[in-house]
Amino acid sequence: MASRIENVLVLGAGKIGGTIADMLAHYHELPVTLADLAAAPPGDDRLVRRVQCDVMDDVALAAVIGGHGAVLNALPFYLAERVATQAGRLGVPYFDLTEDVAATTAIQRIAATAGATLMPQCGLAPGVIGMLGHDLARGFDELHDLRLRVGALTRSANNGLRYHFTWSIDGVINEYCNPCVAIVDGKLMSVQPMEGYETLTLDGEPLEAFNTSGGLGTLCDTLQGKVRNLDYKTLRYPGHRDAMNFLLHDLRLIERRDILRDVLEYAVPHSRDDLVIIHASASGMRGGRYEQDSRTLRCHGANLRGKRRTAIELTTAAGIVGAFELLKEGMLPGRGFVSQEQVPLEDFLGTRTGHYYAGLGVEAIAA
Repeated sequence: MASRIENVLVLGAGKIGGTIADMLAHYHELPVTLADLAAAPPGDDRLVRRVQCDVMDDVALAAVIGGHGAVLNALPFYLAERVATQAGRLGVPYFDLTEDVAATTAIQRIAATAGATLMPQCGLAPGVIGMLGHDLARGFDELHDLRLRVGALTRSANNGLRYHFTWSIDGVINEYCNPCVAIVDGKLMSVQPMEGYETLTLDGEPLEAFNTSGGLGTLCDTLQGKVRNLDYKTLRYPGHRDAMNFLLHDLRLIERRDILRDVLEYAVPHSRDDLVIIHASASGMRGGRYEQDSRTLRCHGANLRGKRRTAIELTTAAGIVGAFELLKEGMLPGRGFVSQEQVPLEDFLGTRTGHYYAGLGVEAIAA
């Protein structure tokens, strides 16, 4: 049954949060409250209203959540549990973008007694990549290997790090430093970030890939016992991993993440000239024959409500807004924890924001 949601709260008015608000306004024409700790600038947007809110103030947070039909959280990962707790207590559907494993585990616990749907990890990776992985997995009688690769890159990288920031510095540090989950020879394992190095060529372009934390979401739990090998790795231009490994391990900045953040913020520029690369492959037995399916997609920036948005902003926001639409249309459970792989990929691609991922569906196999 479709849910009657008349307004939406977006927490975090950064670039991703702003893109989410614009997508909700553009595709759903719903009133959106865009809340942030910083004072709201004046504006005359008839659908997006900006307000100031300190989420560390429980009373203020509860008041702003309670006045809305759903909350989409675009705040840093370390605030996810706090917001989800209030949303669950108030019975307000909750969505977020966190890649943090500990935060997701906490939200699973909160969801057990929540009066609403709690769906974290709704961005690109974790998020849509989990839907894609599960969709590929379902096509095999016996699944051997499922390899998921995602890169948020600049179109050119002319520094020694072979990288410019296109999204959160905190998010990059978190995924480079925290343990990763994988399935190896049928066993659920913790593997080290920055390890599992490999090189590959996509559309004639050389790239490298290595383990990073959080990209699989809960997919390992879902597919345990159903796949021999499953892993997620981040795509980068060749040379990046060695340079970061020097900072993290040779200089031991993995133990001083505050210093690492300062160094990266000072020395590595941010860029809005970006692209997102998605590559997934699955192999196994089908109809008595060993076969492989793979899908590759390159996403670029575009205009939205008169503003230029980057590829990472659009793909991330499209994931969470698409998940919201599925709840609104009655296509998600009405309460409790919902994982990305519970969503059929074709259902997501059929949402109003699914076109940002056009090419990942079944038509990609035929092509």
